[in-house]
Amino acid sequence: MMVIEIGMKNYIFKNYNDLSRLPYFTIKDDRLTVDDDANIGPIIDIHTHLALAYVLPMQINLFQFHGRTEHILPDYTQINLIKYANKDYTPELLKRMRKIVAKQIFSKEGAHKTHNVSHLTREMDDLGIRNVVILPVDFPIISNNAKIYAKAAKVEKRLIPFGSVHPFSWFMEKKLDKQIEMGIKGVKLHPMGQSIRPDHRLALKLYRLCGERDIIVLWHCGPVGIEGKRGRYRCQVRWYLPAVAGNLKTTFILGHSGALQMEEALKISKKYPNTYLDLACQSLPNIRKIIKEADSNRILFGSDWPWYHEALTLAKVLIATEGKEEIRRKILYDNAKDLLGL
Repeated sequence: MMVIEIGMKNYIFKNYNDLSRLPYFTIKDDRLTVDDDANIGPIIDIHTHLALAYVLPMQINLFQFHGRTEHILPDYTQINLIKYANKDYTPELLKRMRKIVAKQIFSKEGAHKTHNVSHLTREMDDLGIRNVVILPVDFPIISNNAKIYAKAAKVEKRLIPFGSVHPFSWFMEKKLDKQIEMGIKGVKLHPMGQSIRPDHRLALKLYRLCGERDIIVLWHCGPVGIEGKRGRYRCQVRWYLPAVAGNLKTTFILGHSGALQMEEALKISKKYPNTYLDLACQSLPNIRKIIKEADSNRILFGSDWPWYHEALTLAKVLIATEGKEEIRRKILYDNAKDLLGL
């Protein structure tokens, strides 16, 4: 552990590649990769995305390679492992982020063209990540990202597709069953992005249907600080508790472990064994606290790619599990493998 602490004041790094100062990583072909001698083992990333399409068909080729991946928090940005990941956005980077998110809807050019299968799998190879869960976000109409993601997973078998059924959709149950036929393992619900509180009565019906079909629900859980006021309100962790308590046969993943309200999400996880904590974007101190207090069998590794390089959360998990090889193995691989039935 002392090797990690020395020279790592405040855990601030110039950029993603600067994480190679940690003993786990090295640089190959100007890319951050896991060091061959690190002996980290297999990894499953429970929380990734591809580009999204709304109104218009998917604008990018999901299998075309374009060189360097342009993460939404870009490679040239200073990162601080002590902070929640969103805290690394400057006002200028927030403008860039919003432009990328909007541009993916109508343009084939821009950073989002690298948010595809080819770029994701190269990063997986660089870091020793065996499988990833890809998470679509759909509205009741004007989008069909779940179908697009499921088709991509048929081509690239290392991708595990989740679905997206908006609770306001007509024929919600039929839509869920259709996505199950396409091979989904779970459903993603994003209260901010989909403009619905997680305890809405129709959302509660969706969770019940998922439980009856043994389908996981992965939430974006908790406020992150860069969303609008209404989105922040919908993501308050207190709204997730009625859903968990009222659907004990449904398995829930609290995405981002409650984000900036981690303590509240941790309390839910301690009380309800039908919940898992996804570490995507969490700060190093919070990850250490989760590992200390939560059930080690219900903690999952996630990255939120392409918003961030997969190594960002991975570095924090590796530091937090130094000298705890069994727990590291559970978080990085075993827990997700068992949950997903791989």
